[in-house]
This record gives sequence, structure tokens and C-alpha cells, in this order.
Amino acid sequence: MNHHLGILGHSAEGAALCFRAFCQEGFRALGPHDHPDVTLDLVSMARAMPAWDAGDHDAVRAILATSAERLAAAGASFFVCPDNTAHLALQRPGPELALPGLNLPDVVAARAARDGRRRVGVLGTRFTTGSTLYAEAFGRHGIAAEVPDPADRETIDRIIFDELVNGVFTDDSRAAYVRVIERLAARGCDAVALVCTEIPLLVGQDDSPLPTLDSTRLGAEAAFAVSTGRVPFPTWRGGPLPH
Repeated sequence: MNHHLGILGHSAEGAALCFRAFCQEGFRALGPHDHPDVTLDLVSMARAMPAWDAGDHDAVRAILATSAERLAAAGASFFVCPDNTAHLALQRPGPELALPGLNLPDVVAARAARDGRRRVGVLGTRFTTGSTLYAEAFGRHGIAAEVPDPADRETIDRIIFDELVNGVFTDDSRAAYVRVIERLAARGCDAVALVCTEIPLLVGQDDSPLPTLDSTRLGAEAAFAVSTGRVPFPTWRGGPLPH
């Protein structure tokens, strides 16, 4: 028996990529057109942006909790949220979410550990790179996290919100990201984590000077493994993780 996945979306392009990647895992493993049941819920990101800008993560958590409730009502038995920044809110203290879910930063860090990485560059929104979210996740696996310098973080964030979340992907922006990754490589990084949901739509492994950790597809792969009973069922229902 397969477990019904709920995708707790936050940005449209990234949620769609996670949905597609999860179904494609099924096609590869189960056969043509086959995949476990999956439901995607997405509250407009516009609802949450004032809270993000104000640093009110509890308000964002309440919005995401509504999505979790709707996923549970639709029959999902667990969730994955492909939006890394959203985990800053999901990891806030608060009432348990309506269903258990995967913690995406830990999924990414676990893959980095399996790959033998020691120092990983982190590309994401200003909210993610300005936080300890990935430093803590990688730290739990003995891996150092490096973020770009402030000017590069601003460039990455501007392209995310002005272009990527709106489905705009240009060669100039890809080249700008590649330059940032080159600078992270010069600082000793042995991989780069693409930890904004949409970045893998702009920068692929063939474009990157460093091996990539594609958080969106890694989350979809991990969700497929849970859904098909290949790994233990998650127990996390939001809230802080141990350091």
C-alpha cells in the first residue's frame, strides 16, 4: 500500500516542480503513468509576503498550517514542503501540524553526508541565507555551510523574487548564479545546495562549477521513498529540531 503524499506548496513554480518530480519518480520505479496518490495545496504567496517582510514567522506558520489541514482533509497521510524558506516558519514553536512531514533541510543535509561533502555553499532567498537554517541542518551531519557574500546574496534574492518565482529564466541570470558558485568554490566548497525551490529550474548540474544538491528534487525523491514504504514514516509535525 502506498501512502498518499501532500505537497505543502508556498511558491507556484517550485510546488509544480516538486509535484512533477514526485510523479516522475513513480514513472521510473513503478512503470508508465504510475505513482502514489498526491495532492498539492498552495495558498497564494502574496498572503504571506507581508509577514515575511516583517519577520513574523508565526503568521507565516499559521498560513502553512492551514494548508496542512487541507491536505489532511484531502486524505494525505504525510507532507513535504518544497519551499526551504518556509521551514523557518514550520520550525517555529506552535501547535502540531495536522499531519507529519519531512524536514527538507535535513533531507538535503543527509544527501550531502552520503555524498561525503565537507563544506557546502548555500544559495537561497535572503531569508534563508540570513538565517541559521542550513548551518544547523548541515552541522547535525558534521558539514560546514557557506553563504555567499552580501552582494551576491542580494543578487541571488533579487533574481528569485523578480524572475524565478514568476517563471522567468534568463541566460544572464544563470551566468550570474554560476559566478556566485565559482566564488563559493574558491572558498573551498565541495558542493552547492540549491535551496530555493525554483533555482534548479535555472541552474542544473551541467551549468554548475560544483556538484549540486537540488533540494526540490531531493525532497520529491525522499517523499516517494516514504510513500512507497522504502524508508520509515516521518514523525515531525513542525516545531524546533534538536541542534
